[in-house]
Amino acid sequence: MSDAPQVKAAISNGIAPPRFDLPLPERSDIITANIQKLTEQTPNPRHRFVFKTLIKHLHQFVNETSLTTDEWMAAIEFLTRTGQKCTELRQENILLSDVLGVSALVDSLNNPVAGGATENSVLGPFLTDDADDVKFGESIASEGKGDYLYVEGQILTTEGQPIPNAIIETWETDANGFYDTQYIDRSHPDCRGRLRSDDNGRFGYRAVVPVPYPIPGDGPVGELLCLLGRHNMRPNHIHLMVEAPGFHKLVTALYPEGCEYLRSDCVFGVKKSLVVSLKDVVDDEEARKRGFPRGGSFKLLQYDIVLLTEEQSAAIRARVAEESGIITGDEK
Repeated sequence: MSDAPQVKAAISNGIAPPRFDLPLPERSDIITANIQKLTEQTPNPRHRFVFKTLIKHLHQFVNETSLTTDEWMAAIEFLTRTGQKCTELRQENILLSDVLGVSALVDSLNNPVAGGATENSVLGPFLTDDADDVKFGESIASEGKGDYLYVEGQILTTEGQPIPNAIIETWETDANGFYDTQYIDRSHPDCRGRLRSDDNGRFGYRAVVPVPYPIPGDGPVGELLCLLGRHNMRPNHIHLMVEAPGFHKLVTALYPEGCEYLRSDCVFGVKKSLVVSLKDVVDDEEARKRGFPRGGSFKLLQYDIVLLTEEQSAAIRARVAEESGIITGDEK
């Protein structure tokens, strides 16, 4: 016997037809006009604004490109395959958003900064929720994952006051250019960790020197980049996500200077203020003091992170929205 539900009739969503007549779509422009008129009925102002704008530009794109039926079907199949490629540990849809510059654009629009606050960067598709808790000075990477790196700094307000007990989530690739989630035999989180700033807002942890790496090329997004004649490389970087009560969450990344992909990052995440220098520390005693098992030398990354309060962030976003005339989700 089939497991399909036994229904006697198809069921409407309960929404009545509009109280106005729509002309039959004898011409292409009538199709656009009809759906825009229907979208005017959307109760929520923000939803109405977003979907009217989306429909406007989507229909304009179809008209300007004279999109063929074959091209339309290819796009549908591409989006279907993109969704099917997603797993609990891989987000191909985010990757698509990344390479089209949408992620970077949304991040920039939603996280304007002022007062010397640290700028954001793209989240990327490799954040997980299973990172181990790491104490001050401990390592996020198992031994042998790459050249030694020590990351240290302070979490501060825009007034320069330390922020204690801030949660810092950090993740990176190993020396092979892979995140732990890209290994088939992954048994535990590696090259990622969660730590807290101390009473003086300071943080420090051992990591490995990040390397440039290609974003996954075995899916629809990889095919798209080849179609467009674009490389799939990201400059070396280390991700940080910082949260503290009363402060706006920061998602960012730090990019060591000198990488050939800094100016053509395939996901457009690099900002000038996030490019950092790595100091060479050739001191066996200091290396062992900081907990590096083999001693020798290591790289040192020093960077202070400045957070906006929720009130500061909201005020900046409101000002930007007002200046641009955007209808926000806060409007009733």
